[in-house]
Amino acid sequence: MMITYRSAGYIHLSLPRLLDTLGQQDRVWLWHNGDDEATIEALRPYRDDARVARYHHSRENVRLREPTSWLWSESEAQFVSKVDDDCRVTPGWLDTFAAAHESNPELGVVGSWRHPDSDFHPELAERKIQTLAGGHRIMRNLWVQGSGYLLPRRLIERQGILNADESFTQYCVRLARAGAVNGFYFPFVREDHMDDPRSSHTLIRTDADLATRMPLSAQANNVVTVAAWVAQLEQSALVLQSASLDPRAYVGWRRKWRDIQRRAAALAGRPARW
Repeated sequence: MMITYRSAGYIHLSLPRLLDTLGQQDRVWLWHNGDDEATIEALRPYRDDARVARYHHSRENVRLREPTSWLWSESEAQFVSKVDDDCRVTPGWLDTFAAAHESNPELGVVGSWRHPDSDFHPELAERKIQTLAGGHRIMRNLWVQGSGYLLPRRLIERQGILNADESFTQYCVRLARAGAVNGFYFPFVREDHMDDPRSSHTLIRTDADLATRMPLSAQANNVVTVAAWVAQLEQSALVLQSASLDPRAYVGWRRKWRDIQRRAAALAGRPARW
């Protein structure tokens, strides 16, 4: 599924790439939020594409949970995924992830990697890289980003869809607590996150551009400058490579204590330790 919102500047790159990566049995569902005419027009040529199974237009920007629940509740596919409208997936990503799942039934959410080489820290990541059946490898983490992942529908049938106040990150941790092995395929299968100012396709080059586009993650963290947005993305990559693999670390008092530590580190300008 691709969820679109005020993204005409990216759709001509992200959606055709996604469609071109589909196998014969794969289909895309489209959900558009809002009434931005430029985005609606950019989507129009694809609404009748044979590779697009369903299209829904929400006049209100309902963000991510409702569209995700729509797909997870109504799709009968073996696997489900979401690709953000500002992301370009790597050709072959679906075949690679599906093959890993087929060889390793314990896998939960397998994700693409959206960070540049400069964000990779081998001294942190190597302890989390695991070789699986079939020669597949993943960098384990309890959660992955909510774009460019592959999730077996059988796990949704067991665990249910997103709760009303549950983020995708929290859902991934819930799957991990139930025994699923989550992580990023390794060597990394890249996803070009075009709202990263370091992407060659980015539309965010100035603070004014950021204010106009304002990614959800940047908004949630009160980011107002490009420099601060890049710093947050770097910090996110650091967390993914250093975060604990113990699901107990993210529930109850342990989770609250880690939230406090992260806030304190942010205020002090230090990387948060997981």
